[in-house]
Amino acid sequence: MIISIASGKGGTGKTTVATNLAFSLENNVQLLDCDVEEPNSHLFLNPEIQDKETVSVPVPKIDEKKCNYCKKCAEICRFNAIAVLKNTILTFPELCHSCGGCVIICPEKAISETGRELGLIQRGRAGKIDFVYGSLRIGEAMSPPLIEKVKSYIHPDKINIIDAPPGTSCPVITAIKNVDFVLMVTEPTPFGLHDLKLAVEAVKLLNIPCGLVINRSDLGDNKVKEYALQNKLPILMEIPFERRIAEIYSNGGLIVEEMPEWKPKFLELYRKIENIAG
Repeated sequence: MIISIASGKGGTGKTTVATNLAFSLENNVQLLDCDVEEPNSHLFLNPEIQDKETVSVPVPKIDEKKCNYCKKCAEICRFNAIAVLKNTILTFPELCHSCGGCVIICPEKAISETGRELGLIQRGRAGKIDFVYGSLRIGEAMSPPLIEKVKSYIHPDKINIIDAPPGTSCPVITAIKNVDFVLMVTEPTPFGLHDLKLAVEAVKLLNIPCGLVINRSDLGDNKVKEYALQNKLPILMEIPFERRIAEIYSNGGLIVEEMPEWKPKFLELYRKIENIAG
């Protein structure tokens, strides 16, 4: 089972749901933090890191002794990662999407590939939970390859919980594609509803079963619930706005650990997901 926990916007409680669900299941579960631009699941689970891996992507390296400045490499590059002047060729590794087209098309075989550091993956355990998270290198803009690398550690025999990035852009699509279920977390506000609609449309395009958790459910209005009803989007859990819950989160704690009455609720959430995902 692979469950991606997503949200149309940041700050809705996505990581809260991901970490508390993983902690509730406890056995045979793995949490993969794919919110690589700002990973924070480890702050709540405090894993013991056992392995670190630097992730790199290929970028072009030019041998100017062979280059005849024909400009074919620049012409094929959609992202302007190569510029050819009269007697000079420039590469811009940060713009490169590592497609390898320039290497293939170069008639003089003047282009090879070298590695550009993208980020770091750390793996370990938090109690009985296997834990994997990626952190994008500061200044790096291209997160999908790092997210793919984190997802490469999905274990087919475990319950895999993916903490996806917020939003609906390429990193989110990378984190939610090829999963069994997408659990969306939102809040009952105009911004929450607006961004939820975008997220739902993205999930529909990928034809993935989905459900909804409403965080701070007793604030705002009923428009999120009305939207869910109209679109047959099952509301699987509601988390109220309570001072105690907010304090636990602010101190880096887990709701199910400090308020044990919530553990059966998260286990019931998983059972509902299992029933929908089949």
